[in-house]
Amino acid sequence: MLITSLMLFFLNVYSATTTRQMMFQAKHASQQDKLQLVVSSFSGVESLTKETAEQVMNVLGEMNVTRILITDAQARVLYDSSQTRNAEGRIALFEEVVQALQGKDVFHCVYSSGALISSGAMPVVLREKPMGCVYIIEYDSDQGQIIASLELNFLRFSLILLGAIILCSIVFSIVGSGRMRKILTSMRMVREGEYSHKIQMRGSDELTTLATEFNKLTDRLQQSEDAQRQFVSDASHELKTPLASIKLLTDSILQNDMDTGTMREFVSDIGNEADRLTRMAQKLLRLSRAEDAQSQEHELVDVGEKVSSVFRLLVPLADSMQVELTGSLARNCTVLSIEDDIYQIIFNLVENGIKYNHENGSVHVTVCHTEEEVQLTVADTGVGIPQDAIGHIFERFYRVDKARSRQAGGSGLGLSIVHELVLRNFGTVEVESKELSGTRFTVRFPYFGLEQEDDDARI
Repeated sequence: MLITSLMLFFLNVYSATTTRQMMFQAKHASQQDKLQLVVSSFSGVESLTKETAEQVMNVLGEMNVTRILITDAQARVLYDSSQTRNAEGRIALFEEVVQALQGKDVFHCVYSSGALISSGAMPVVLREKPMGCVYIIEYDSDQGQIIASLELNFLRFSLILLGAIILCSIVFSIVGSGRMRKILTSMRMVREGEYSHKIQMRGSDELTTLATEFNKLTDRLQQSEDAQRQFVSDASHELKTPLASIKLLTDSILQNDMDTGTMREFVSDIGNEADRLTRMAQKLLRLSRAEDAQSQEHELVDVGEKVSSVFRLLVPLADSMQVELTGSLARNCTVLSIEDDIYQIIFNLVENGIKYNHENGSVHVTVCHTEEEVQLTVADTGVGIPQDAIGHIFERFYRVDKARSRQAGGSGLGLSIVHELVLRNFGTVEVESKELSGTRFTVRFPYFGLEQEDDDARI
């Protein structure tokens, strides 16, 4: 508003100055013509006297000027057109007259009190020597009225424009600040925990975009809070079961007289439940670490070597459950990853394939690569996954068959850990399964190896 006011002020000053200059120039040209007409009328006159001055002016007639003075070389007035303040016979001590008698053409023009006041003088030269001068004064109220009208109209237009700008600024400020207050109020409500609150705002400006993004943020916060509550609820539920078993077993030992064999059996069950709690805590810790990838560095890891390491550890479990464990591993399948993450991904997938398999079943692991990616496939001949459950298997604590999962020692966290670790290491994971016909997990990572012509390995 301040800048606009200054601009309008300078535009008013500029327009007024320009208009006056144009009027002054027009008046100067008009007055010069009149002065030249009078002066040229004295050509051929041997001397400038009162009689010759009156004769010339009678011949010229009305000049449409306010006042005309004709003086001799001593500035004495020979002719004065004014009837009320006639100065004939007197000395005209006007600056213009003095300068004209020195041989100069003089013109002055001012705008004052709504009128254009102009004055000019021109010498009457005889034998290259001024013998007098002609002095004209014009008081033009019509031209002054034009100037005043133009300036007044421009000033009114400027004031109307400034008023409109101020009014629009006030309206926009009120509307904009109201919309911003609405957003700030919503922020305070969300800060207090009301994540379900939404900003209802119409339009397509920046504030509407901000409100839309804020609503999306609150949706994410609501989802995060719901997931956190669900996680706490599921974790509490899963931890409650082994704790209840431990409590029941310890109460049985304390309240009953048992022989040594029975007591050993109860203590062994307590140890198993404690081991189950330990495994669950370790998996929760791994899941938490998987969500924080800031503190660990990625390095080149050979996926085939990690499969071999996992096989060495899980062969006893596969033998105990009568499951055949085989693999087909291509050489130089290196990825940019965290070494422990790759190991954990392979371990969880192979362990699930063994635990949820049939007797005399099999788990086959394939590792190969193309120019762009390394592919890890874990296929088993186990119980499979129902189609309606495939979309949920990567959720925390989700188990297809809770009774079978507990018997196998599962906590519903293994595949969730796999999913988090795969995403953390720039990969993707897919699952294909048919109930009672086995399951196939396919994990893909960007390939960072060097092409070599080594033979594949089978284990």
